[in-house]
Amino acid sequence: MAKGGFRGMPGGMNQAAMIKQAQKMQQEMLRMQEEMETKTFSATAGGGMVKAEVNGKHELMNLEINPEAVDPDDVEMLQDMVIAAVNEAIRAADVDSANNMSKLTGGLNLGGLF
Repeated sequence: MAKGGFRGMPGGMNQAAMIKQAQKMQQEMLRMQEEMETKTFSATAGGGMVKAEVNGKHELMNLEINPEAVDPDDVEMLQDMVIAAVNEAIRAADVDSANNMSKLTGGLNLGGLF
C-alpha cells in the first residue's frame, strides 16, 4: 500500500479524507432518515373509495373508507381495497427513500450496506 493512501483510489485519496467523507455521508443519512420519518405518503384504491396514509416509518396514520364502499355482502372487496391502499402508500414511502438514498450515494449500489 502506498504511503498515506490506498492503491487504486481515484486522485490518491488518503485514509483521513475517506474517513471524513464517510462521516459526512453518515450524517447526511441520519438527516435523511429523520426527514423521512416526518413525511407522509398516501394512496387510494377502488377508485378512491379507500385512502391510506402512512409515515416514513411505515406506520399507518390514517385510513378513510367511503361509506359507499361498505357492502355487508362483499366484505372481502373492502378488505382487498384497504390492503391495496396501505401497500401502495408503503411502496410510495419506499420509492421516496430509495430516491433519496440514490442521491446521497450518487447511484452507487452499496449492496444493503445502508
